Amino acid sequence: MDSSPTFVIVGAGLAGAKAAQTLREEGFAGRVILLGEEPERPYERPPLSKGLLLGSTPRRDVYVHDAGWYEANDVDLRTATRVTGIDREAHQVVLADGERLGYDKLLLAAGSAPRRLDVPGADLDGVLYLRTLADSDRIAEAVTDQAHLVVIGAGWIGLEIAAAARRHGAAVTVVETAELPLQRVLGDEVARVFADLHRGHGVTFHFGVGVRQLRGTGRVSSVLLTDGTELAADTVVVGVGIQPNVQLAEAAGLKVDNGIVTDARLLTSDPHIHAAGDVANALHPLLHRHIRVEHWANALNGGPAAARSMLGQQVEYARLPYFFSDQYDLGMEYSGWVAPDGYDRVVFRGDPAVVDGRAPEFLAFWVAEGRVLAGMNANVWDVTDQIQALVRAGHAGRAVDLARLADPGVPLGDLLR
Repeated sequence: MDSSPTFVIVGAGLAGAKAAQTLREEGFAGRVILLGEEPERPYERPPLSKGLLLGSTPRRDVYVHDAGWYEANDVDLRTATRVTGIDREAHQVVLADGERLGYDKLLLAAGSAPRRLDVPGADLDGVLYLRTLADSDRIAEAVTDQAHLVVIGAGWIGLEIAAAARRHGAAVTVVETAELPLQRVLGDEVARVFADLHRGHGVTFHFGVGVRQLRGTGRVSSVLLTDGTELAADTVVVGVGIQPNVQLAEAAGLKVDNGIVTDARLLTSDPHIHAAGDVANALHPLLHRHIRVEHWANALNGGPAAARSMLGQQVEYARLPYFFSDQYDLGMEYSGWVAPDGYDRVVFRGDPAVVDGRAPEFLAFWVAEGRVLAGMNANVWDVTDQIQALVRAGHAGRAVDLARLADPGVPLGDLLR
């Protein structure tokens, strides 16, 4: 009888796939079972709203590993497989077909799901969401020249889809309950940059309103807003946020609060179960609070950290939140974490003004009492390490001279000297 340990990973996305890879790279010789609900092998999600939707990224490039990697590394990848329960006492996961798989350690990396629009007509054909490869394919088919697209939600996904649709020649209208795009994430100062950028490329915004009803016979044909405005639409993409897939954890009695609660080792309230990626609300040792990060870098780095923790290594997952976006000719990277009301000013290095639809080059820093809590580089490259150093110092309580922070002539690395 095989007595080697079995590690089961629920969720065959980037976090789960990188965790499996790390287990093998760290010399784990036991059984690794990777379970995913989608029919595809693990792939990365950023291209779904960026290169894949634009047509600039080949489909083969979205996958985490080549098709033969899993067999070559003795990883039991099971796609189109749904986990319906966790029996913590028996150390087993229960599959939809009734099969039970025993585990010595379990990693929950099941990600998240799009929040659904709860209005009349939300079930009409032509109302789309973006989470999977199949979703991206459907949106790509719809956002052709002459299409009328309404995007509900001006977050990162909504704006990236809007940009791709404009590149394909579609007419695009974005509806947002806030007064600016990305307002809750970036604040007014930087949010205005994205509003101006999209307007410069022909996007129409409706701010400060919600959706009352989607209308159509069989297929969506218009969107009725709460202020009475009716927008023509042959396709609607809903991007109003995501929610972590915590159902398994809740049913199993794990501690859940805006995600599966973990310590800095990514260990849950059960000593045999870890969590990583979108689904984990992890204690961040630098920020001294639990945060749940929904971006690519968290899956890329959190999966390996969880794998090492499962192996008993001393792990403290202290990566700064990081994300990136590409919209038209604006590429940006953001590092750090700040609450919407947790900063007192934004310091710009460079001019953030959008002129004739052209994206600017600038840095932006979210500052509280002289401490840099987050930073963004827009069309300025190879500065992420310096920005993250400023952010780490800021969260550790160290202030910088704001006049020098705003001065492009002062190297970022000199600000902490």
